[in-house]
Amino acid sequence: MQPLLKTSLNNLLHTRDQSGKSTFLNDVWTDTHHGSPNNKHRAFTSHTHHGLCTRTHQIAALALIIVTFFLTRLLDRSFSPCASQASVAQLPGSRTVLRVNGGGSLSWPERGYGSQLSLKIYVYEEDEIDGLKSLLYGRDGSIPTEVCVTGQWGTQVKIHRLLLKSRFRTRRKEEADLFLCLNDKEIDQMYVKVLSQMPYFRLSGGRNHIFVFPSGAGPHLFKSWATYLNRSIILTPEMTTNGALVQPLPLSKRKFLANFLGRAQRKLGRLQLIELAKQYPDKLESPELQFSGPDKLGRIEYFHHLRNAKFCFAPRGESSWTLRFYESFFVECVPVILSDQVELPFQNVIDYTQVSIKWPSTRIGPQLLEYLESIPDKVIEEMISRGREVRCWWVYASESEPCSAMRGIMWELQRKVRKFHQSTETFWLHNGSIINRNLEQFSNWKPPMPLP
Repeated sequence: MQPLLKTSLNNLLHTRDQSGKSTFLNDVWTDTHHGSPNNKHRAFTSHTHHGLCTRTHQIAALALIIVTFFLTRLLDRSFSPCASQASVAQLPGSRTVLRVNGGGSLSWPERGYGSQLSLKIYVYEEDEIDGLKSLLYGRDGSIPTEVCVTGQWGTQVKIHRLLLKSRFRTRRKEEADLFLCLNDKEIDQMYVKVLSQMPYFRLSGGRNHIFVFPSGAGPHLFKSWATYLNRSIILTPEMTTNGALVQPLPLSKRKFLANFLGRAQRKLGRLQLIELAKQYPDKLESPELQFSGPDKLGRIEYFHHLRNAKFCFAPRGESSWTLRFYESFFVECVPVILSDQVELPFQNVIDYTQVSIKWPSTRIGPQLLEYLESIPDKVIEEMISRGREVRCWWVYASESEPCSAMRGIMWELQRKVRKFHQSTETFWLHNGSIINRNLEQFSNWKPPMPLP
């Protein structure tokens, strides 16, 4: 009943003329039907046997319009499933960024995604395929998953655990839209061995198989990924805290204009930032990080440094993305991206120009600091406020949470789903049966199988 009532009221309030323009009760006040031979304006009459409406009638009708308008707005807010959680804020430059209020939900664009989540994901069991357990626990089985669930690379274990409990998980391969492949730090040969035992991987050429390579390490460890996984879905997430480990500081109490907390890793951009900090120590903080010994920087101390600047530099490292970009939102420091090839998540619902800055990595120098100094604190506060609204999308909670990284991932995965799958090693007959080059039906495919 609620959707019907909402639709009826909207139809009452909004009409469209043939030019496509939206009007309010247009037919009540004027005749705007362009197809009519007489297109003159005429007064509203309720019945043909009454005279023209009086001033009292007009005032009453106007009051009715106003009351109906506000009643409809109230009903819209009451009936909308996301009204209490999310709102779309119009920002400068005619751009929009979806704000999340109190852990609310974003509305993914229906085009390309669908109107609701309806995924079915099969998660490979560790004993299902020879070699898969070795990828999870090491060759001798001595690596506990608890060791891997924390830190920068913990997302592969975290995502696996969340999907095991997900309402989108299916235990039937034949009905699955996508397949999650478990993986960890190992060598090429082990990956190839595992892939050759997956009939559904060969069936689709890997198009419906998901691999999680946290940070930039995955492609370096599985060097043949471009050969075997070039059609697959590869998630490259970064792990971050489930909330702020330290309280953000007011802008007026922050000591530095900007900071960079990270290792040089022989990367040009990082080396330039470290040298820039030596030239301008009162503006840019870049301490030498110690990961062992008595001077090792603890996690709390790390975030104490991070929160002490208005801007947090996020240069590329082993990959084009960096953990510092996400961490900066939790200490309410505006991230400055210094990675030209970076790909950011959920770009169909988040306008990153409203919550961050991207500067050419080839222009790292005093000009960058001068530019950041020119930005008024009021503007910085506005960017921080907008970042505060979207940072819940970096938290790895269940997809049942209205705002979480897993929910965003599910929407993006749904966009990848195909009704039909084929590869260079897949063929089919007139009756719809799938065969291989030896004309063997799919149900009879036996591992190891040649990879597409």
